[in-house]
Amino acid sequence: MSNGSFSGEPSTLWLTQDGDDRDMRLLEPFTFTDPSGMVWDAPAGAVIDGASIPRALWTLVGSPYTGDYRRASIVHDIASDRAGPDKGKRRAADRMFYQACRAGGCSVEQATILYLGVRAGGIWPFVPQWAPALAAQAMGPRLVRFAAEDRLESDFRQAAEMVLAPGETDDIDEIERRADVALSTIAGLDASVL
Repeated sequence: MSNGSFSGEPSTLWLTQDGDDRDMRLLEPFTFTDPSGMVWDAPAGAVIDGASIPRALWTLVGSPYTGDYRRASIVHDIASDRAGPDKGKRRAADRMFYQACRAGGCSVEQATILYLGVRAGGIWPFVPQWAPALAAQAMGPRLVRFAAEDRLESDFRQAAEMVLAPGETDDIDEIERRADVALSTIAGLDASVL
């Protein structure tokens, strides 16, 4: 079964601004067509900031613009922005991210971990024990990690182990089910928050 396909290579321009200088502007339209045939577009002129993975997890998962998930992060950024607070649309965007990671060359295990990373990124403001890591993220580069960042990383490792323990699967429905169980267990949240 196909994991979908990209329209080609993205054409972007790095933006210089106050802060992290992480944003890029798309110079041409860019799309991902998922396995069901749905086209996820990122229009020319859109501003993107890379994979929506908490900074505290970058040593485990990767930073926003590295690895075979770079193209997937572009369409996911736009889809996540469009989803806003709509949990169903955000869930669909995260599922598409998994498929786009696979289409981009990520292994099943890599794509599963990345998927879990964006899912954690979507809920972490609602997890009291992870909230201080959000504040630490805003501080930018530094030599010392805070305990909250270590907690987030430890919780993420535990969730990833729970998702991967039953064995590798390329079935996004099963991965999503496992992620829901793992994240609600680790984060102490009701599944309705996810």
